[in-house]
Amino acid sequence: MTALRALWGRVWPYAGAVPVRAKIMGIVLGLVLVLGLGITWQVRQQLEATLTSELELRGRSIAADLAARGVDHILTNDLYALHELASDAVADQPDVRYVFVLDPAGQVLVHTFGDRFPRDLLSVHGASPVDAPRVVWLDSDEGPLVDVAAPIFGGRAGVARVGLSGRRIAATLDTITVQLLGATALVSLIGIAAAFFLTTVLTQPILQLVQTTQAIGQGDLRERARVWANDEIGHLAGALNSMAGRLEAMQGDLLHQNDELRHKEALRGLLLQRVISAQEDERRRIARELHDETSQALTTVMVGLRLLADEPSAPPVAARAEALRDVVRTALDAVHDLLFELRPSTLDDHGLPAALQRYARTYADKHGVAVDFQVGGLDAERLPSQVETTTYRIVQEALTNVARHAEARKVSLLLERRGGHLIAVVEDDGRGFDARSLGNGAEREQPLGLAGMRERAALAGGSLTIESAPGSGTAVLLDLPLTVAPPELV
Repeated sequence: MTALRALWGRVWPYAGAVPVRAKIMGIVLGLVLVLGLGITWQVRQQLEATLTSELELRGRSIAADLAARGVDHILTNDLYALHELASDAVADQPDVRYVFVLDPAGQVLVHTFGDRFPRDLLSVHGASPVDAPRVVWLDSDEGPLVDVAAPIFGGRAGVARVGLSGRRIAATLDTITVQLLGATALVSLIGIAAAFFLTTVLTQPILQLVQTTQAIGQGDLRERARVWANDEIGHLAGALNSMAGRLEAMQGDLLHQNDELRHKEALRGLLLQRVISAQEDERRRIARELHDETSQALTTVMVGLRLLADEPSAPPVAARAEALRDVVRTALDAVHDLLFELRPSTLDDHGLPAALQRYARTYADKHGVAVDFQVGGLDAERLPSQVETTTYRIVQEALTNVARHAEARKVSLLLERRGGHLIAVVEDDGRGFDARSLGNGAEREQPLGLAGMRERAALAGGSLTIESAPGSGTAVLLDLPLTVAPPELV
């Protein structure tokens, strides 16, 4: 059973790939051939048995008639009349090949062989006396022969022997077989034609259903199948057309909803971009005011306190002024740091590489982390303002995350231009984390810092990739096109 299943498993991939038309025509042709050949064989066997039995009966009848009519000639020893009787039997019956008569001692009285009598025929029926009709089939140069022995006067007057040829039986069988095979071939042709017509009627609607299904699968929901008849295939075509109609209606709704979503997404992107731009402008304004007013006021206070501290006439006041001067100095440093965080003037005056170079140096001094900053492909040219601001803020957020969470000792910062893109890479040797968890969760479940970095990169038309694993550090890759297209409202 297992072997048959294995054989079927090897054969079915090839048999199953045969077209339906070939399968049906093959089944019809196979059935016609099997039935036709089986019927031909059965008819030949039955006809051969019938004709053989009939030939034996005729041989018995001819031999018995010869024995009955030859009694008087034998008793009167009229061998001439007996010979004439035998010759007439051969002449009147086309199947009779020979006739001869034996006396009771087994000697030949008359025969129709001419000059030479075949002595082998004498021993065909054995040595025992023939007292009842006997039939024996012989092989000869002319084909099968039936030899019939009939006793004359109960065997006391001799034996009459008649040989009949089976050539007519063989010829008849061959003729009937050829006719049956011809009929089988004709029926096979008719069956093939009928099968071809049947398969055309069956497969044409199926092929059209396949074409319609393929067209629908490729997105052409306007395609419809032709309903050929009100049968199962027609019902299937109707169901397919109904499904295509519903899908087309759903596609229209989805396209409309998609257009609305694209419009809303473009509007959201535009609003977010304006918010970020307004935020940067506000940062710039606040930084300018802090620099122009607060910083200058604190500087003036420091100068006044220094003059007061240098006054020799009031030592306690001088000491108190020096202490206040240290407090003001600390506040002034904090204001400078806040100015740098809000909007570094270096970014506006000297460009992105210089701003990141200064930020990396300040970052290393503040957090005690070594920063290796490399720049490639960027000469003295200025990049688009949005590209510089986006890159600076994303790198700033990435370095802030390193200081807060990574526990790193070294950070590598690469800024490089590759064709029409700007590449920024921030890589640390910290403890890392499972970066795959960021891709499995929803966007709102991501840390706000990472979500903001991705949002900034997307607004600038770029991409942000984060690679990390526990104990293997973290790498942040930013890829921005140097030509930034504003969001379009659909």
